[in-house]
Amino acid sequence: MKNQRGSDHRRRLQAFSMIRSVRESMQRFELEHVIRACGEIADDDEFIIIGSQAILGQFPNAPLNLLMSMETDIYPKNMPDQAEKIDGNIGEGSRFHATHGYYAQGVGPGTAVLPQGWQDRLLPVKNENTNGNTGLCLEVHDLAISKLVASRSKDTEFVSALVYHEMISHGTMLQRLSATELTNSEHSRIKFRIDSIFDR
Repeated sequence: MKNQRGSDHRRRLQAFSMIRSVRESMQRFELEHVIRACGEIADDDEFIIIGSQAILGQFPNAPLNLLMSMETDIYPKNMPDQAEKIDGNIGEGSRFHATHGYYAQGVGPGTAVLPQGWQDRLLPVKNENTNGNTGLCLEVHDLAISKLVASRSKDTEFVSALVYHEMISHGTMLQRLSATELTNSEHSRIKFRIDSIFDR
């Protein structure tokens, strides 16, 4: 019986993966659902959202090519150690993931490298759908800097899409870069990347 339940779970997950291949994007109401679910798991009602889906805080109707990830990188603001509980309950491969086709990735405060003052620019997502819990999403330029520091190909593509849709400015990106604690070589590398993306 246990093996049968496991097989059913995997089949549901595969089915949702096929559906998501047709509409591979997370919507604002789905982010709100993740925030609500996190509030039911962790002993907190405020959650920092640092990954791609943070874009939905500032831009609830963001272009689909910015919403391709089906995971929400998130941690409890006041109880960050409880991120593991989120991961264990509604993370990748969980029943939540199989049921809804999206999931939460429990991360920590040190996961993203961010400009100084990023906390003051967080954008709240709180409504009836979050059941009073608050998702605190990175401002778009802070998000873009964190993506360029991570430096994966998908992160560069994300920032390029932000530029294409005119959602970030060159000047503000350089200002935020100067406010980010990096080595000289990292600073030079990311400045070159910013300049290159805006020159395309």
